[in-house]
Amino acid sequence: MPTDSEWTVSDDEAGTRLDKFLAAAGRAGSRARAAAALERGKVFVNGAEARLPAAARRLERGDVVRIWEDRPGSSKRHAWAGQFGELEVVYEDDALLVANKPPGLLSVPLERKMEEPSIFDQVVNHFRSHGKRRPLVVHRIDQDTSGLVVFAKTSRAQTELREQFKRREPERVYWAVVYGCPNPPSGRWSDFLVWDEKARIQKETHPRDPKADEAVSEYRVLEKYEGSSLVEIRLHTGRRNQIRIQARLRGHTLVGEQRYVFGPDVLRPIPFKRQALHAIRLRFRHPITGRDVQFEAPLPQDLADLLLRLRKKQRSASRGS
Repeated sequence: MPTDSEWTVSDDEAGTRLDKFLAAAGRAGSRARAAAALERGKVFVNGAEARLPAAARRLERGDVVRIWEDRPGSSKRHAWAGQFGELEVVYEDDALLVANKPPGLLSVPLERKMEEPSIFDQVVNHFRSHGKRRPLVVHRIDQDTSGLVVFAKTSRAQTELREQFKRREPERVYWAVVYGCPNPPSGRWSDFLVWDEKARIQKETHPRDPKADEAVSEYRVLEKYEGSSLVEIRLHTGRRNQIRIQARLRGHTLVGEQRYVFGPDVLRPIPFKRQALHAIRLRFRHPITGRDVQFEAPLPQDLADLLLRLRKKQRSASRGS
């Protein structure tokens, strides 16, 4: 790829997608390299930075497109990605890849967090090393939530999997550590939520709100500790931050939660650096064979250590009573 080049869009090239324009010979040379340049903030159109979401932008005659290959800091995201270790592949075949995402890593690159690495980056590198095309996003989980995420390898597989998620067919099971203990010990949570784009949080709303989305999940308490509990939650819908807000609405804020905390939730907080939430199990129909497939992701070390601390504290409290 040229170290610093620019081109002016001709009459014949007007209406071309930005990524296709960049992929031409003598420019980036391929769609993959064009996407990488966009992803790393190396592309400018008429002097304005163009990121990955602008890949589909249609160019106009006279637009000036530049690749600034040696832009300072443009490789920072990929340098940071090393702190999360190697990609943990749970399963892979010709149609899909299932990975265990560590906490702190984005699922996919975000426009507002373009300097932060994602598991998408890791999958891109994994595919590149095996001579495969770029991954296709199926679903995502929150940055500080750990656990299972799926990427497709073909458009057919992506479409089929996304349709399954839209129809709420996959079984999505999470483990969460919450303050207090839900009562009864098993049941169903049903709420109407609205996403506040400015505050970037979910808020409870009335079912007649035209912007309302129904959020439904089932829960059961797995273990009780002093002042907290381990809860298994099965999603029926997949709203953004759903478990975090539904637990909080019932007075059971997730341990480590920073966003869905309204006022003094606990008198003696349990130290933990993120929300204690892990996508532990995922079941769906294989997009090609149609067979049911199920995957599980072991707990990350920080969450396993938290449970160990809580169990020890509970045993000590039981012996002292």
